[in-house]
Amino acid sequence: QLRLVESGGGLVQPGESLRLSCAASGFTFDYYAIGWFRQAPGKEREGVSCISSSGKSTHYADSVKGRFTVSRDNAQNTVFLQMNSLKPEDTAVYYCAAERAPHAIASKTLCHIDMDYWGKGTLVTVSS
Repeated sequence: QLRLVESGGGLVQPGESLRLSCAASGFTFDYYAIGWFRQAPGKEREGVSCISSSGKSTHYADSVKGRFTVSRDNAQNTVFLQMNSLKPEDTAVYYCAAERAPHAIASKTLCHIDMDYWGKGTLVTVSS
């Protein structure tokens, strides 16, 4: 059974950092692209970043470019989202999602809102 579990969320002050993890099981991880998404209260879910199955290509939303870094360890079936210089507007539930896409290049199109498999999310709160 395919499973994605996010962890690493919490309460931080503006300017601080967090590292989210997305642990996967039940599928051939290195065939799958992984997307990070977030949903703030009262807002629609939005894409944050995308990483290709190999990890060689990545894509970021403009709002997080230069502050967030996505990476993956295929040996550990885990994807990471390093979030630096956090802002109050980064407050949201963060989700990872997966879709089988071997060799595809990371993009907003590859990591889309209707990806096949989703985790249950982890809450990130940025507040002073």
